[in-house]
Amino acid sequence: MKIKSANKHFGKPRLLIFGCGDVGMRLLPLLRDRFRIFAVTTQVSRQEELRAAGAIPIIASLDEPDTLARLARLASTIIHLAPPPSDGKLDKRTRNLTAILPDHATLVYVSTTGVYGDCGGEWIDETRPVRPHNLRARRRVDAEQVLRRWAKRAHARLSILRVPGIYADDRLPVERLQKGLPALLEAEDVYTNHIHAEDLARMIALAIFRGQSGRVYHAVDDTDLRMGDYFDAVADALDLPRPPRLPRAELEKQVSPMMLSFMSESRRLSNERIKGELGFRLRYAKVGDALARLKGKTA
Repeated sequence: MKIKSANKHFGKPRLLIFGCGDVGMRLLPLLRDRFRIFAVTTQVSRQEELRAAGAIPIIASLDEPDTLARLARLASTIIHLAPPPSDGKLDKRTRNLTAILPDHATLVYVSTTGVYGDCGGEWIDETRPVRPHNLRARRRVDAEQVLRRWAKRAHARLSILRVPGIYADDRLPVERLQKGLPALLEAEDVYTNHIHAEDLARMIALAIFRGQSGRVYHAVDDTDLRMGDYFDAVADALDLPRPPRLPRAELEKQVSPMMLSFMSESRRLSNERIKGELGFRLRYAKVGDALARLKGKTA
């Protein structure tokens, strides 16, 4: 992805990141030559890490509106990676954020494909109505709606990336496989969607410059895979035992409620919009491609 550098005579525009975790850290090298980046964190211990990566750390919390006041109008480009609170139907964090955002800003929000709920394994695109099945997804829908209202009121440019399961060499279900936790029988299994963390960071960077206002994009790769087959592929790449397969009635007794919720939703998502409108080209087109490279590194 090639993005022309800003005119140095006029200085760098400012960019503000909320939720600068793993994906945010992968994003910093892509943007630090273009922007003066401020990264919001609640952890004093992360300040040196963020500085070393090219960001200016700011201690603040989306749960504490008083700490956000000094961020008002700090930057006209914002990346919102922070998750909603862990309980309730509303995303109060996003509400607190919109209270300090400037007019005419550009904002990229990283949401989740869980907003669609169970689609019975159908192929869907971004025009599919949302139908969240759990509170976690409802909070994401709430955040999207809050941001849409803000963008309309503030004449801002908002891009929403709906993201599935994020993986990378260091973001694989290794512990799950080592524990021998089961997967569903093939006949009862669900389709899952994936994106490599590096590709997601590149998509976010591109959306800043090319995202159309008010547009939703599926940040997914080309993988067409059921969940159990994904676990098998990771196990094979890492020379770990494949998980046992159980019928749903038995599996429900052995997995966490959160994992069970993932195993109860099946959908396949089109990524044509992100390729066509943003001109994005996947570096890791399929999970199998990334796992083959990983296996080659460890061989």
